[in-house]
Amino acid sequence: ETIRREAARYGAQITHSELIGLIPQQALIDAAAWYLQLDDFSEEQVLEQQIQLKIAEQGTVSDAGFLDGLAAGTATPGGGSAAAYSGAMAASLTAMVARITIGKKKYIEVEDQMKAVVEQAEQLKTELNAAVAQDSAAFEKVMAAYGLPKVTDAEKAARSEAIQAATMGAAEVPLTVVEKLVKVLGLTQQAAEAGNLNAITDAGSAAALAQAGVTGASLNVRINLGSIKDQKAVKKLTARLADLNQQAERYLAAIRTAVEERGEITY
Repeated sequence: ETIRREAARYGAQITHSELIGLIPQQALIDAAAWYLQLDDFSEEQVLEQQIQLKIAEQGTVSDAGFLDGLAAGTATPGGGSAAAYSGAMAASLTAMVARITIGKKKYIEVEDQMKAVVEQAEQLKTELNAAVAQDSAAFEKVMAAYGLPKVTDAEKAARSEAIQAATMGAAEVPLTVVEKLVKVLGLTQQAAEAGNLNAITDAGSAAALAQAGVTGASLNVRINLGSIKDQKAVKKLTARLADLNQQAERYLAAIRTAVEERGEITY
């Protein structure tokens, strides 16, 4: 734009330009909005943006590609996604313990209970696996908000509002992960206390994975809450997180006791 204006002083025009290398998508969106003079434009109006968000919301992770992405030098996927993935593994192990209990004469009295554990654990596994992509998508929304123009007062206000909304979303996603992991731990306790004794250490492993997920997701909630200006909302979410962590600790203590007593091992 600067070159175009300078060239116009001499009656010249830009005939073409060249892009060498890569360009941020945000730069293209900003340029389109500027030159098309789009009033009240939102990135949500871009079809491809909606498609990517839907894929992220519904997507699941099931291969080593996630681990490669986690190891890459990129912001996403990060700790929040790893926490959700750890939770999905915890739910999977819990379902496994319940499954190898079902059909055994020795555990006929808890068969219906274990069937219910399997059903709920499978649902939580699916939801936590989807949360892997949802956490990345939430963080990318925050980055997109920070990339909004901030020249005029109106743009600054809109940018600030977008940042706050995106940051709240980035806090709510891992909080939801913690909520789901507490449910997983409740199922793991059942599996540890009543499930097949041959899989008692698997129940303990599930608890350890769930605990890691709770810790990681909680850290992501707290770091995002630190950037939210609505202190009433921050207080509410902080209290909810504290309550969930306390529930998780109670479940973990019960599981530890079951593993040590039934397995006759030191947890």
